[in-house]
Amino acid sequence: MNQDHHAAAWQRISAAADTPTLVTACRACADDLGADFAGVSLVTAGELRLMGAATDERARLVEDAQLVTGEGPCTEAFTQRAPVEVPDLHHAADRWPAYTPTACEQGARSVLALPLAIGTLAIGALDLYRCAPTRFTPAQQERAEAYAGILAVLALYEHPHLLTTRTQLTRSGPQGYPPTVHMAAGVLAAKYGLSPDDALARLRAHSFRNDQPLLRTAEHVLDHQRLD
Repeated sequence: MNQDHHAAAWQRISAAADTPTLVTACRACADDLGADFAGVSLVTAGELRLMGAATDERARLVEDAQLVTGEGPCTEAFTQRAPVEVPDLHHAADRWPAYTPTACEQGARSVLALPLAIGTLAIGALDLYRCAPTRFTPAQQERAEAYAGILAVLALYEHPHLLTTRTQLTRSGPQGYPPTVHMAAGVLAAKYGLSPDDALARLRAHSFRNDQPLLRTAEHVLDHQRLD
């Protein structure tokens, strides 16, 4: 890693807040690299499942779309352990047919996703979005990698359980979810006689169809014992 980029990234993060957090560091990264919004997704036990940070509502909705659909740049960056850049998401519908419409609806046109890792421990991914179809320059990509390294450290500080993350996925896409989602799936399974997998699929489909964050859908099910 270029030490100049690393030092510059730390300087921007430190200037943004007296006590850096994933959210403040993510915002500093987006501002520094000319991204319109950005998000961080984290992993637990080798499964993409937690939203670690979002710079604004657009970022939150786009990051949640990756959790709901099980596809997108964050998933690929984590599973491939390599940066993923798409200069124009309008041409990515075949690659991510369920995720891309949500990203584009929120104004995203280009994305750069980088894995978050410390040594061999992969713990998530950083997504940087622009509202114009433009590539990040090589220098910006190097700076982004410096930010990804710092964000990985902050992620471990805020979520120490990530130290137990497995290094390999058993299959692609998000395999696990927060307890609230599993509890809601259990409610649907019992109410409609579904298998756990089918109940979870129905929960995800309803969330995606209604453009609603998965956790919000799950909370509704727990409160009202039904999807609608």
